[in-house]
Amino acid sequence: MNADLDAEREIDLARWRRALTALWWLPAAGLVVGAVIGIVFSFGGGTAYKATADISLGQPVSPGGVVIASFATNPRAISEITSSASAQELAAKAAGLEPGALRGHVSVGTVGVATGAGSARTTPLIALTVTGKNGTKIATAANKLARIVVDRTTAPYVGTKIKTYESVLATTKKQLASIALRLAALQTVITKSHLDPLNQLVLVSQVDNAEQRQGNLFDQEATTQQQLAFATNVESAKIVTDAAPVKASAHSTRTSLVIGALIGLILGGILAIAGYGRIGRLTPA
Repeated sequence: MNADLDAEREIDLARWRRALTALWWLPAAGLVVGAVIGIVFSFGGGTAYKATADISLGQPVSPGGVVIASFATNPRAISEITSSASAQELAAKAAGLEPGALRGHVSVGTVGVATGAGSARTTPLIALTVTGKNGTKIATAANKLARIVVDRTTAPYVGTKIKTYESVLATTKKQLASIALRLAALQTVITKSHLDPLNQLVLVSQVDNAEQRQGNLFDQEATTQQQLAFATNVESAKIVTDAAPVKASAHSTRTSLVIGALIGLILGGILAIAGYGRIGRLTPA
């Protein structure tokens, strides 16, 4: 049984070889025609644009300085946000596009993923890309989607921290301004008033207490400023690079040529094999 199958295969292969040899011009013609069609297809696709916005997800920490689970530890969640119908409709509306125009035209990738022991604390950089025919509109849509990502990720938690630090900083500055006025008044009384030594000693003691309080407030101000800077620049998600339209060929000329030529070659070979039994060994004159 196996011998019969092998014999049939050898007969078929021999027939195919004879067909391709006798009608070689069919695969050759298919190759040329397929390549031409591929090139025409590549030019007929028009010009496409892409716009990419780079987003830092931030790395929020607890008040004790411990890294907490967030979108930075699960950047794949960004794909869910940007592919959601609500986010894409908002972006399309901002760009003046029809609802659903962004479906299938938004992609998200992680840039520069670190490996090793410290990779868990690495803040990933997200590249959000939108493609389409109108460069200006897709750039607007990409920037809108990037803003939505920022607003829906670390912004709520870190935003509360930032407001708290700003409130503490404003209060500290008011207290420092009040102490500065008090110290100026005390210094004026000490230098210009004729007080007895006991009253001068009381005033000097008040100056010392005010200066000590002032020093503590300066330390508090510096610490709060550092915490505010860390929350703003490290913990909070932010858009690192705004999207701008870049021209991109809708279809690669080389890829279209190769695919078209390959398809033409295969079809030509199939026609040669199928037609060999009908036209025999005829070849073009």
